[in-house]
Amino acid sequence: MRMFKLSAMTAVMAAAFAATPAIADDVVKMDGSSTVYPISEAVAEEFQKAEKGKIRVTVGVSGTGGGFKKFCRGETDFSGASRQIKASEMEECRKNGVNFIEVPVAFDALTVVVHPSNTWASTMTPAQLKKIWEPAAQGKIMKWSDVDPKFPNQDIKLYGPGADSGTFDYFTEEINGKAKAIRGDFTASEDDNVLVQGVSRDRGGLGYFGLAYYEENKDKLKGVAIVNKDGKAVLPSLETVNDLSYNPLARPLFMYVSVDSLKKPNVVKFMDFTMKNVSKLSKEVGYVDLPAKFMTAAQKRYNDRLTGTVFTAENAGVPMDKLLAMKGKN
Repeated sequence: MRMFKLSAMTAVMAAAFAATPAIADDVVKMDGSSTVYPISEAVAEEFQKAEKGKIRVTVGVSGTGGGFKKFCRGETDFSGASRQIKASEMEECRKNGVNFIEVPVAFDALTVVVHPSNTWASTMTPAQLKKIWEPAAQGKIMKWSDVDPKFPNQDIKLYGPGADSGTFDYFTEEINGKAKAIRGDFTASEDDNVLVQGVSRDRGGLGYFGLAYYEENKDKLKGVAIVNKDGKAVLPSLETVNDLSYNPLARPLFMYVSVDSLKKPNVVKFMDFTMKNVSKLSKEVGYVDLPAKFMTAAQKRYNDRLTGTVFTAENAGVPMDKLLAMKGKN
């Protein structure tokens, strides 16, 4: 598996860029989700190799919400997102004349992790996760025994993404029933490596983030099997995401590209490269590549320049290949 670390890779890429100056028009700008970052970084790295350093790609990590703020102000060409764009963000894009194409690029599994010495929470239910993370838990659910009397009298230390993260939005909506509804007494960070370090050093630690960061740190963490809607305890993996047995914490990951940015030849080159290589590179960094028919539909959506979002509540349950052929909501 391709190795990646946010701080290390950012430093390496910055040094490489300093050694190969590029004029402003040659810069392709990306920002957004820390979950999508490993994919974006891998694609950017391979693209720059293919272009022999003639085109510079910058990849920021502001979180999904932070990335959309920049994107909708017209500051970036691409925005990586671990959830679909919100109505408020679309309104901001409209106000600034930013039209976009929404392209799913991979699947992810939100992974719940504990310290390796944790022997009591190998399996958890969504109800138990809600009991821990819901707003009402603050000041009340402070020890593992508060979750289940069979668990030890060990302090719980919680680690999770910050409020600008799409992973935060998705987890809180699926587990707590409302996006951003969560207790406030946990360690939050937009850098998933910070969360990895926190849980790995704390015997009572519990956290969640994307599958790739768990796969990269299996020697430091223990993954928790989540009881799915059929009552089966399932660990996140490439296989269980593909067969849909890992639920409710599996979701698509997206790249949003500005239509105006596609007037720039280098952005088109990068997007074309992305569409051809993202499946292979997604697998390399630990995500689940889209099935071929979904990737074909995503490619056609991009080729046809179909704008707007189709991943809306009213379209829930529509197969992705059919979804991607629909007219989007702007």
